[in-house]
Amino acid sequence: MNELLEVLLVSLRDGYVQVSAFVAVTVLAFGLLQYATDGAVIGAIEGNERLQVLFGGLLGLTPGCGGAIVVMPLYVRGTVSFGTVVATLGATAGDSAFVILALAPEAALYAYAIAFAASVATGYLVDEVGLGVSRVDAAVAQLSPAATPDGGTVVNGGVGPNPTHDYGGPAPTHAHETGPDRHSRVLTPLSHLAHVLWWGAAISGLIFGSLYLLRGGPEVALALGLSFDGLFTVVGIVGAVLSLYLYAVGRHYVGEGEIARARDSFGSVYDTLTHAAMETSFVTVWVLVAFLVYEYFVLFSGANIATLAAAAGVLAPIGGAVVGLIPGCGPQILLASVYAEGGLPFSALSANAIAQDGDALFPLLAVDARAAIVATIYNFLPAVVVGVALHFLWGPVFGMAEFGFGVL
Repeated sequence: MNELLEVLLVSLRDGYVQVSAFVAVTVLAFGLLQYATDGAVIGAIEGNERLQVLFGGLLGLTPGCGGAIVVMPLYVRGTVSFGTVVATLGATAGDSAFVILALAPEAALYAYAIAFAASVATGYLVDEVGLGVSRVDAAVAQLSPAATPDGGTVVNGGVGPNPTHDYGGPAPTHAHETGPDRHSRVLTPLSHLAHVLWWGAAISGLIFGSLYLLRGGPEVALALGLSFDGLFTVVGIVGAVLSLYLYAVGRHYVGEGEIARARDSFGSVYDTLTHAAMETSFVTVWVLVAFLVYEYFVLFSGANIATLAAAAGVLAPIGGAVVGLIPGCGPQILLASVYAEGGLPFSALSANAIAQDGDALFPLLAVDARAAIVATIYNFLPAVVVGVALHFLWGPVFGMAEFGFGVL
């Protein structure tokens, strides 16, 4: 029982400090850009159909998942192509990017450049020739008939209304066009207070998360007190609990009352902060679920996914791509840490960078599960091809497939 509780607390702490605090920064940065430009950024993405795939790849390339997260709702409302989704998710390195950038910057430069090029190329191929999206969609439908199909909008000639979604306006998640669902003399001010405290925890988490990476990602004891371990633990658990509150309760009393939705513009800085907090809290819940599923699986089964992915020879890049299929950033951060310790070849890191979707997949999973599955499949295939090619072709020539390439 103590071990189960310890896994829960460590997952809450690490999920917030190592992931959510960085997600908050990237989501907020994009939101402030939207506020400053009055929605010109999303407008530019939506209005340039031929460049959407490239824009999506660039947003996915930003460290963390914030840039990629904003693209998913644009597909849901039918204003960007499915190829843009594929390019965005493929280029996304998630929060594992912070680990590699800090500990192996040269490897990060090569790996993420390769992921960007491969993902944008795949995205354009999906938009132009389909690459059998409709067949994959049909195959997924056989496995999950209840899931929402992606509709194959891009294969049928560009961006257009997806028949599986209503694009007439925002999703009817509340009774008003704007504003929270309900008002309460107790819960409304309490939710605003939780929102303010959440940002305090996010700033603190960013500081401790950065120090954690600068220290090389050491083991942090579950402790209380004024030591680094103690403050790391308190900030992480408090931030995670506040995120759970904002997701389950607070979003109905603060903000729009909806989640996983891109905003064209914001009315004020506070509105921008609120939206970023709610979106990050939504991601935090999924991150915590992924962390707990992964950690409890390892605890009860004794399996070590990182060890399996580190198999010798050509199995290494294939294993890296397989780990990338796991939603969320937890396993990817673990794989990045193993690489930084010299336990994986560069080919595995590159394959993982292409295959993984980070936390950006969670909003799409929540509203269009089948599209998320299809996009994941189309990221996995180039990941294996590129990873194996690096192993057999570029590795012997440039040494980039060797263990420890680019590690400081």
